[in-house]
Amino acid sequence: MTPTRPDRRRVLTLMAGAAALALLPVDRVWALDTTEARALIETSLGEVYQVINSGQPPEQMYRDFEAIFVRHADVDVIARSALGPVARQTGAAEFAAYKQAFQGYIGRKYGKRFREFIGSKIEVGQARPVKSFFAVSSTAYLNGRAPMEVEWHVSDRSGRSLFFNIIIEGINMLASERAEIAAMLSRRNGDIAGLTADLQQAG
Repeated sequence: MTPTRPDRRRVLTLMAGAAALALLPVDRVWALDTTEARALIETSLGEVYQVINSGQPPEQMYRDFEAIFVRHADVDVIARSALGPVARQTGAAEFAAYKQAFQGYIGRKYGKRFREFIGSKIEVGQARPVKSFFAVSSTAYLNGRAPMEVEWHVSDRSGRSLFFNIIIEGINMLASERAEIAAMLSRRNGDIAGLTADLQQAG
């Protein structure tokens, strides 16, 4: 049966509404706000301080740092960003092995940086919206050294609130890891399995 004119109007209205919803900026429909973004970083840093003040051997600390990274960071986004365009051409199993090695590498590498904070403190500052994510500022007060500024980027694009970047004294984690992984991959002539093996030993 041919729809009557009112039926057509209703269909067109529904279609227009759906299109308008699809065009809304994503950050308008996210649940994440400055309070939640700041709370995520406070929780993450609280767990970091529990580890660095635990008196555990370094190797155990690095495993704990990796666990914190997996809980509170968007590991998939960070790992894909570090791998760059090659990630789109990598099979699921190969990428999963690389991602597992990458998170261990990050746990060791940044765990060594966080061990510098033993006996110090980090104060979490304000969170502010930046385009499609929130930036949370923090200041590390290290013994005998000038304060260190650390900024965290938080998003809920993956379905829950996670941080996906850290900027330590102006050094961007995503950018530096992308360069580092690219160099390691180049040494392996683009071999992802070789890169994965190297990451298991690096950090």
